[in-house]
Amino acid sequence: MITTIAPETLGTPDFHPELAARARDLTKVFGSGDARVVACDHITLDLPRGQLTAIMGPSGSGKSTLMHCLAGLDTLTSGEAWIGDVELGSLSDRRLTRLRRERIGFVFQSFNLVPTLTAAENIVLPLAIAGRKPDPDWYRTVVRTLGLTDRLGHRPSQLSGGQQQRVACARSLVSRPEIVFADEPTGNLDSTASAEVLGFLRASVDEFGQTIVMVTHDPVAAAYAHRAIFLADGRIVDELIHPTRERVLATMATLQKES
Repeated sequence: MITTIAPETLGTPDFHPELAARARDLTKVFGSGDARVVACDHITLDLPRGQLTAIMGPSGSGKSTLMHCLAGLDTLTSGEAWIGDVELGSLSDRRLTRLRRERIGFVFQSFNLVPTLTAAENIVLPLAIAGRKPDPDWYRTVVRTLGLTDRLGHRPSQLSGGQQQRVACARSLVSRPEIVFADEPTGNLDSTASAEVLGFLRASVDEFGQTIVMVTHDPVAAAYAHRAIFLADGRIVDELIHPTRERVLATMATLQKES
């Protein structure tokens, strides 16, 4: 039988400025009656600034739902989700949209680039929509670090999958968000491109102080994280600090046997 980690081992309800995001008794239920599904079951979790955290678990464990709730993409059934000092449930739709635009970055498996725009235009698109301009020095740093300097004039169809995902990473970071949520960011990439993207995500944390929460099923991807959180049946059931591929595989195997 799986033993759920006690919430008190994962943080306290008091606000701490070193936390980029947190959940308190976060619960998300879909449907009702016989169709009722508890995707997230009273999750309490702290996400420190300046770390890359991997959220792992089998299909249906609630990992993507947890990310969506933490990022303000989905409403909670009960409990609380915070970005910094802001409790998301207290915000109107308009203020929530503004918070996502100004304080959160997103990287998705499907890249989500606009096909008619160049790489440079895709990178600055969220800022342009918000009526803002990127900091020139930071923009050049992000573009150079991701190896996109000579690809800025290319449209997505002229880029490889790895290059498209690097454009998506640049787009998520150019506004200097407080936290980046990445949902299976290497799911559509080969091993070489995956390593490039994951290496940059980790470097953006170690070198630039970025905070990243990454949902993944891949033990290799999780090994780039400072910390891996494991979900099963909507609950946090294990945690690894400085995970390795081998430790992640062993933990996943244990969870599968106990489920």
